Amino acid sequence: MDDKDLISQQEARDAVEAAHLAFKTVAKFDQAKIDRICEAMAQVALRESARLGQMASEETGFGKAEDKREKNRFAAEDVWNYFRNLKTVGVVKESESVVEIASPRGVIAAIIPSTNPTSTAIFKIIIAIKSRNTIVLSPHPSAARCIAETARVMCEVAVKEGLPPDAIKCLSNATIEGTESLMKHKRTAVILATGGIGLVRAAYSSGKPAFGVGPGNVPVFVERSANVEKAVSDILTGTCFDNGTICASEQSVVVDAPIADVVREQFKAQGGHFLNQTEAGAVAKILLTPQRTLNPNIVGKSAEYIANLAGISIPSGTRCLLSDCGGVGRDFPWSIEKLSPTLAFFVVDGIEAGAQRCLEILQFGGMGHTAGMHTQTREAAIHYGEKMPASRVIINSPTTHGAIGFSTDLSPSMTLGCGSWGGNVTSDNVSPLHLMDIKRVAFETRSVQSPKSKVQTQQSSVNNQQSEISQSATRNSQSVKREEIAAIVDKFLRGKIAEPPAEAINANSETEIANHKSQIENPASPVKTIIHELKTENATNGAKPKAVDFVSEDDIKRAIEKGEKIYITAKTIITPSARDLGEEKDIFAKT
Repeated sequence: MDDKDLISQQEARDAVEAAHLAFKTVAKFDQAKIDRICEAMAQVALRESARLGQMASEETGFGKAEDKREKNRFAAEDVWNYFRNLKTVGVVKESESVVEIASPRGVIAAIIPSTNPTSTAIFKIIIAIKSRNTIVLSPHPSAARCIAETARVMCEVAVKEGLPPDAIKCLSNATIEGTESLMKHKRTAVILATGGIGLVRAAYSSGKPAFGVGPGNVPVFVERSANVEKAVSDILTGTCFDNGTICASEQSVVVDAPIADVVREQFKAQGGHFLNQTEAGAVAKILLTPQRTLNPNIVGKSAEYIANLAGISIPSGTRCLLSDCGGVGRDFPWSIEKLSPTLAFFVVDGIEAGAQRCLEILQFGGMGHTAGMHTQTREAAIHYGEKMPASRVIINSPTTHGAIGFSTDLSPSMTLGCGSWGGNVTSDNVSPLHLMDIKRVAFETRSVQSPKSKVQTQQSSVNNQQSEISQSATRNSQSVKREEIAAIVDKFLRGKIAEPPAEAINANSETEIANHKSQIENPASPVKTIIHELKTENATNGAKPKAVDFVSEDDIKRAIEKGEKIYITAKTIITPSARDLGEEKDIFAKT
């Protein structure tokens, strides 16, 4: 590893540590202060949008300066206006039963691409600070200067509003090793990864939560009911905007057969140029590298530049190159994501065939990203959408602008998730909501009773019934003369003193009970209770009942059948089911 890599790694470590200390302060800011800081950053980014766009175009050689200015404006103005009133501090949502409380995540590692450098930096800085996080930017080496300048002007005004200077950091020595150190640092909380497939995979393998994006080989289907003139205009607007550097830009056009000729004529009328087979072959050779990957030398370049590079002539004023394409896959270079004003052209018959062709295009390099359709039938649009493995299906609008929320009601964003189709953690347009943890304070709405509680409830019910029976028995016993009760008790006691056989005592006792049965109708009367206790005590011949060491549920059932008590002590082991049943049936007695 050379010195530059080591310096980059150390810079990344230092930046994360500094941003983490700043986070401890930012996390305590109230909503008003956070919003003042973001407002100041958005305003300065808006004022500097043209200058930063010019810097990005000159430094990278991609796209058009005026379109980059518009992307900067979108990130600074439209994004901020959309999230201006979003609550990100304290209680953010509340109902009677659930209260949601927002918590920031910490240091955000933001990977910034060369295709949309300044607009992506503006976007990620705003959503990070809005959600009370701090951020460290790792710029693409070919766009390091314009990204650093974007971070500088935004941080400068933010500090004046009270933001710690280290809350926004930008690495000045950008290397792969430095970026990896940033993503894997123990203080890094979340990664926002915008870039190539390799970088996104590295983000996901870092062991940290990561919001990555995938390639956007976007197909658009022009269905037979479409407004052809508007459809073609939208497609050219999307694929030509900033020379196709937004990953949601149209890459292939799939046209319903009945309107194919009309669509061709409209493309020609609006600045599209169809190449013949020889010309298309020449361009195909420069679309790919020898390794059959996209040639970076044509990314973000104009149609004229690409034609000159391929050695072909095109009409002056050509906005976009089109080629009829015979299939999808490695053998058809025009079917790849080209990130330039170049479109593959397919003709199919019917919506089913159109959806199938668009599916093949997505499977070849755009899974989960974006698909488009032009139609005047809402049902057809929904049917098409159901078949697309895409997180965004844009109807009757440029996919470039529709996907980022410029021309649709989607959440405005410069980071577009591709869901599980594209190996991403989300299919959303990433926003401040993704950079917060939400705590939920939930109050009980339905009571829960454990099995033990049910037994206790049943026991309480039994006790209440016994109390009522006892009270009833007291009332019934008033009809029995006290002298008669006393006589029975005296006779029992005399028999006990004489210690006659237990059988005789039992017989005499039963006789006495039978004689008074007509007067004592309630089985729970005091007389019977007294007799029963005397019988039990006499049956043991006055000996102290022996406590058992262990009680199971079967022991309880046998005692219930025989009408006996089970004597226990504090040391007796009782199974849970035996205890529940024994307490319910009042079987236990302590010696």
